[in-house]
This record gives sequence, C-alpha cells and structure tokens, in this order.
Amino acid sequence: MPKIVDHEERRRRLVDAVWALTVRGGLEQVTLRKVAEQAGVSMGQVQHYYSSMQALVRDALDRAVRAVNANIEKAVEAAGATTPEAVLRACLHALISPDEESMRLMRFSLAAAGRAVSDPTMARVLAPGDDELLSFTAGLITAARQERGVEPREDARMDADISWALATSLGVDVALGYRSPETAARVLSHHIDQVLGVLGSGGHEATA
Repeated sequence: MPKIVDHEERRRRLVDAVWALTVRGGLEQVTLRKVAEQAGVSMGQVQHYYSSMQALVRDALDRAVRAVNANIEKAVEAAGATTPEAVLRACLHALISPDEESMRLMRFSLAAAGRAVSDPTMARVLAPGDDELLSFTAGLITAARQERGVEPREDARMDADISWALATSLGVDVALGYRSPETAARVLSHHIDQVLGVLGSGGHEATA
C-alpha cells in the first residue's frame, strides 16, 4: 500500500523552521539549506514545495498572519466573551498576549517587515486591518457604547482603526521587551475605556 503523504503537514514543518530560524538569527540569515537542516529534511524536499526562498518566506508570513488571527479567535473563546465589549477587549488584548507562540509570531512578522519594503506581495500581507475587520470592530464599538448608554457617535470606524494600530504597536513593544505585558494591558484597557466613553462619563473603569 503506498504511503500517504501529508503535504500540508510538510509545508507547516518547513514554515515552522523559517519562523524558528528568523527569530533566532534574523530573516537575512535564513536560507533554503538552513531550513532543510532545521526541519530535518532534504534540500530536494524543500525545493519540491518552494521554488525559491522568497516563495517560502511569503508563505511563512501569510501563515503567521493567519495564525495570529486564529489566536485572536481562540482568545475570544477562552474569555467566554459574549457581549460586544467583552469580544472587543478579547480581540485587542490577544495581540499583546505574552505566551511563547504569540511572541514568536510577532517577532517573525517584525523581521519580515523589512522585506515588505521591496516586495509588494508581502506588503499586502502586512497591511493594516482590512475593511471587513474595521467594519466588524466598529460594529462592536457602537454596540458596546449602546449597552453603556453612551450617546451615538460617528467615529466608531476611526476608533476601530486606531485601536488595532495601538494594539499592534503594544504587541511589538511586548515582543521586543520594551514593555511588560501588564503595562501594555493597562495602556490598552485605558484606551478602550476612553473609546467606549467609560472614563469621564460616570461609568466604571473596566479591566482587561
């Protein structure tokens, strides 16, 4: 009986090797040969799935972004978030998670950002939140404000954009050791409180 090859698992293994090598020594030090050694496979197997280092890095970056999105969904589930405010907080705070896998993904994405300057394909992957994400987040903000009895405002989409930009920046700070996860969480919580009209509105200040 012929052996069944899990091609997706092999690609994931190679991508994982790229992540590990990049975090350890920087993306400029990663080569197809080093990826093969890290993954414990032959050069031929690497080249079978990826024709060039550029193609491998692009896939590694795309998968990193998808992994971050999956972590956000897991954070919402783990928090048992059901209200718009709880979902909003869980989504944004997922980007400053101190767990090892989240930090590795953030550090890899940072290392890959340099390549985006000359690679439009990678630049698109790393682009700020898309229209769907911003619309979804703006909806959460509007609904959370309504639940708190805050007067409707027209800035929900702008607040959504700023919120993701801040969460991403804080996630970078945590990944690089510039801030502790606790400090980043306080900053992000304060921002969310202001966005929802908690501070200065007679409401309570929610926690992360």
